[in-house]
Amino acid sequence: QVQLVESGGGLVQAGGSLRLSCAASGRTFSRYVMAWFRQAPGKEREFVARRLWSGDITYYADSVKGRFTFSRDNAKNTVYLQMNSLKPEDTAVYYCAASTKGTVEAHNYDYWGQGTQVTVSS
Repeated sequence: QVQLVESGGGLVQAGGSLRLSCAASGRTFSRYVMAWFRQAPGKEREFVARRLWSGDITYYADSVKGRFTFSRDNAKNTVYLQMNSLKPEDTAVYYCAASTKGTVEAHNYDYWGQGTQVTVSS
């Protein structure tokens, strides 16, 4: 059974940092694209970042480029999203997802975590 479990969300002041984790289990993800999405209240789920689990190239949304970093730890089967210089507009529920298709569209992702809340106060 595939599981993606996020953690690391919380409340932080603008300009602060958080690191989200996504622990993956239930299959080998080396050929999957792993991604982070977020959804703010009243808005659609939006793409944040993605990378092939076994690759080195990461694609970021323009809104987070230069502030967020996507990394992985193969030994722990975990991916991370380091978020720096956080802004109030980054407030959302953040989701980890896995797909064999590697796109920015949420509907193409096969597996999702439960989400973790990130709140950035001004």
